[in-house]
Amino acid sequence: MASASSSRAAGTPPTSGDVARVAGVSRATVSYVLNNTEGGRVSEATRERVREAARQLGYVPHAVARALRAGRSGIVLLTAPAVTVGPLFAQAYAQLQQALAELGHTAVLYGPTGARGAEAGRRWAELRPDAVLSLMDDSMDEDAVAVLHKAGVEVVLSAGPVPVPGAHALVTDEEQVGFRAAEHLLAAGRRTLGVIVPADTSLRAFAEARLAGAEKAARAGDATVVRQDLALDEDAATRWAGECAEAGIDGLFAYNDEFAALTVRALQDSGRRVPADVAVVGADDLLIGRLLRPRLTTVRLDYLPPREIAGLLDRLIGAPGTPPQTHEMLRTALVPRESA
Repeated sequence: MASASSSRAAGTPPTSGDVARVAGVSRATVSYVLNNTEGGRVSEATRERVREAARQLGYVPHAVARALRAGRSGIVLLTAPAVTVGPLFAQAYAQLQQALAELGHTAVLYGPTGARGAEAGRRWAELRPDAVLSLMDDSMDEDAVAVLHKAGVEVVLSAGPVPVPGAHALVTDEEQVGFRAAEHLLAAGRRTLGVIVPADTSLRAFAEARLAGAEKAARAGDATVVRQDLALDEDAATRWAGECAEAGIDGLFAYNDEFAALTVRALQDSGRRVPADVAVVGADDLLIGRLLRPRLTTVRLDYLPPREIAGLLDRLIGAPGTPPQTHEMLRTALVPRESA
């Protein structure tokens, strides 16, 4: 095997040609070995020689060049919401990334930039991904999908409360979250239900749907729903607790467990008892809810497993002309504890 130090100029990145010279083989053989190409008749001894040369040189295949040759980038672009929706998002992203890697795709998380619609679509398309998955991200709309399709990105998948026209959809029926929470409060004898709507506009689609679900349950139970707009902020929660008492609220669906923790503390600080004066239900079944006193009643959200989402993306990438499909992504179950 040739000397690695003599095969290239100092300070320049190694190429497949450098690996070929050091290993004493052709560049085609290097390509066969390092790209695990089927059909290449290369002995195991030669394969090991090529791999050892690549290790010595620190050679890494050029992803862009490989994409140009293959006609695919291998990238699945995951667009993130303006705010993460809690620990569940981070956990689901990590699992999805791993599942995609096992199927031969590279997951790239594209953080929020403030761009929306067609402008967002253009930025995503610049990376030439094989697929784009919108992770509860309201910056994707019909215009963004159109831009991606025109740029050659045929697989676009949205995940959220409502489908995005032109894209495949993973629909999360958020109404059922509010419905289950309100249904439980009604069964506990509560008739004036407060429903928290986060002030953060990036959560508005989820919050409005959950509010609608609670209103549907309240209508069936001859109860009243009082919308409660609230920021995730201690001072705001202190002011809110006073308004809550004035409205005569005796049951609260707090949007999720984080807002539930905030509102339970604010209610207790104002002298109101949970659940004697106000019964409280959250959503997500987070650890914080089990640490609260009283322990938090919550709605558990069971999303489609990341491995199944990765499998769906893999199938769509393999069949890019598939017409847009809609898939159910969310199931819910009430977890009763002491707060309601």
